[in-house]
Amino acid sequence: MRHVISLLIENESGALSRVSGLFSARGYNIESLTVAPTEDASMSRMTIVTTGSDDIIEQITKQLNKLVEVVKVVDISEAAHIERELMLIKLRATGKDREEVKRTADIFRARIIDVTEASYVVELTGNQAKLDAFIGAIDNTLILETVRSGICGVGRGDRILKL
Repeated sequence: MRHVISLLIENESGALSRVSGLFSARGYNIESLTVAPTEDASMSRMTIVTTGSDDIIEQITKQLNKLVEVVKVVDISEAAHIERELMLIKLRATGKDREEVKRTADIFRARIIDVTEASYVVELTGNQAKLDAFIGAIDNTLILETVRSGICGVGRGDRILKL
């Protein structure tokens, strides 16, 4: 089963390395990883997407809590939450393809953020399924480059990850 684990971690050198090392040492895969400072400059929020049974996720959570730099760990996928991912995709846009790419971007509520004579760069935000659907709707031969940020997630309602 897919899990989205969020953690608060002290913003210091080597912290990311120790967290990713914990996963690799135990043979667990990280499907997606995002890290950025929080409103408190001494802390960062890390969002990790991984798969495994409830027992494996419980073991991962316990191991993460043992790391000195880790302040708090929450599996946000256990309850209602919101996930988003950012994708920048550079597409060949010449001739008849220009209008088709623009039309498809409009359907997906994407923004064209860069225009040249031969290409568009499209920005799209949404869940993984939406981004995958956009890629599926575009002619594969038009895709020049794709960059995805990885998932960011937050619990809904009163659920917060804060000290």
